[in-house]
Amino acid sequence: QVQLVESGGGLVQAGGSLRLSCAASGYTFSSYTMGWFRQAPGKEREFVAAVSWGGGAIYYENSVRGRFTISRDNAKNTVYLQMNSLKPEDTAVYYCARSGIMVQLAKIRDYDYWGQGTQVTVSS
Repeated sequence: QVQLVESGGGLVQAGGSLRLSCAASGYTFSSYTMGWFRQAPGKEREFVAAVSWGGGAIYYENSVRGRFTISRDNAKNTVYLQMNSLKPEDTAVYYCARSGIMVQLAKIRDYDYWGQGTQVTVSS
């Protein structure tokens, strides 16, 4: 079965960095778009970043562009989110997910499997 397991979350001060990892199993990892999403208390789950099958196409939500970097290692079935210059508004549970839709077209509803999430808390 498909399994996505996030790790790397934690508590950091504003301006700090975290590196999230998502380990995937149970499917052909390299054939799927992979994305990161986040959900803060009382808010809708929102898109953060996504990467195409081979890593050649990448998209970011505007507020994280220039601070976050998504990457994937298909040999390790892992997608990463390097988060730098963290802000309190980045505080959320971060989820990784897969989509069978090409990254340019995939919407949140097109991501069919999700991890359980990892908490990121950024203090001011």
